[in-house]
Amino acid sequence: MAAASLGCRPWGSLLGLLGLVAAAAAAWDLTSLHCHFGAFCECDFQPDFQGLECDLAQHLAGQHLAKALVVKALKAFVQDPAPTKPLVLSLHGWTGTGKSYVSSLLAHYLFRGGLHSPHVHHFSPVIHFPHASHLERYKKELKSWVQGNLTACSRSLFLFDEMDKLAPGLMEVLRPFLGSSWVVFGTNYRKAIFIFISNTGGEQINQVALEAWRSRRDREEIRLQELELVISQAVLDNPHHGFWHSGIMEEHLLDVLVPFLPLQRHHVRHCVLNELAQLGLEPREEVIQAVLDSTTFFPEKEQLFSSNGCKTVASRIAFFL
Repeated sequence: MAAASLGCRPWGSLLGLLGLVAAAAAAWDLTSLHCHFGAFCECDFQPDFQGLECDLAQHLAGQHLAKALVVKALKAFVQDPAPTKPLVLSLHGWTGTGKSYVSSLLAHYLFRGGLHSPHVHHFSPVIHFPHASHLERYKKELKSWVQGNLTACSRSLFLFDEMDKLAPGLMEVLRPFLGSSWVVFGTNYRKAIFIFISNTGGEQINQVALEAWRSRRDREEIRLQELELVISQAVLDNPHHGFWHSGIMEEHLLDVLVPFLPLQRHHVRHCVLNELAQLGLEPREEVIQAVLDSTTFFPEKEQLFSSNGCKTVASRIAFFL
């Protein structure tokens, strides 16, 4: 089914979308094209919740919790004319379950320029913070970057990818920006959105999903309360996570922990169908089955969850066409 049939904005290939994420990560542009010195400036912030919900419903497979939590948190935040703190989301789950895809959708449906908006800032440890020995310089630069961009536009989105690979200590410079103070370093920051992405907690989420399956519980019956504590503990126990000893978890500065469940065979099939539709191709059962047969599933006995989620679907389809 084509995206247009549900009224969704056409996207193109999911692989192409993730390519845009990588391109945006490499570009740090301090220049605002749409506003100047705007403590209350909305810049190119134009939320489209109908488009976001449509895209999530059609393309994000197997993530009832993530869909509900992200949309609910965003709506409440954006509709509040005077929030007391920024919105801080932390996305957790196994590789290929949709974390980067969701963050890309948020940029696309919140800002007119999407990932290319001067008010969307995407940070990658490999690109922006590659050397642990340069930690103090990175801390100064990150603090200055966030402060400067929030001065330019209070409606800014900051995406931090691969939190598992960040040097411990870097994130502590963000702590003053994430709380409920009214003014930080002379900037208006309460309308900003911070999104942190990591695989930490993925194993714990997988275990909860596996136990639910073994108990013959519906996947959709899994609730946030079952996952929140184990994810938090996994982060606090991980010395390689960017939140390690940053005070961000300890001071409860995260508004929502968003769990991404492991994907089963029918979810991967859904991803294959979506990718074929985005390529303008009719569903071909031999291609779908070839992709599924080439996908590794775990645990060894049950063969229940995809080891890479939907991460390699686009490349595998190209191989079997």
